[in-house]
Amino acid sequence: MSGGSERDEHFLRLSFTVARRSLTHGNHPFGCVVVDAEGNALIETENGYMPDHDGTAHAERLAATQACRRFDREVLAKATLYSSAEPCAMCAGAIAHARIARLYYGAADPKGGAVEHGPMLFGQPTVHHRPEIYAGIAEAESAALLRDFFTARR
Repeated sequence: MSGGSERDEHFLRLSFTVARRSLTHGNHPFGCVVVDAEGNALIETENGYMPDHDGTAHAERLAATQACRRFDREVLAKATLYSSAEPCAMCAGAIAHARIARLYYGAADPKGGAVEHGPMLFGQPTVHHRPEIYAGIAEAESAALLRDFFTARR
């Protein structure tokens, strides 16, 4: 679950920029970028639950929803989702249901993640779709972003 090109690192770092923007709106620092098969960044989402009072408005779920609307389809078989951190169970489920082809993420989330931690959703025999997974790219930067945020909140 590692690897990635300079292009992949670029989009993953863009998800970090989106995550930092999320902080300015009072949200946790999570951000996503969805890229089409040609390498065009189409969707940028940040957590939206604070201003919307919606506990399900996580960046990855919003990214999957907005990308499906943008493509006017339920299946995103050629899209790549870049997330600043390991998706939770809800977001991993959204990625599976949207059939997103590839998932890249920075830091692992041992407490709330569901890709390599917790329920490890994509390893379950009943999951509808398993994207290619590339984890740990620019992990130190991603982990620092999360650590700094949660340390400041305590």
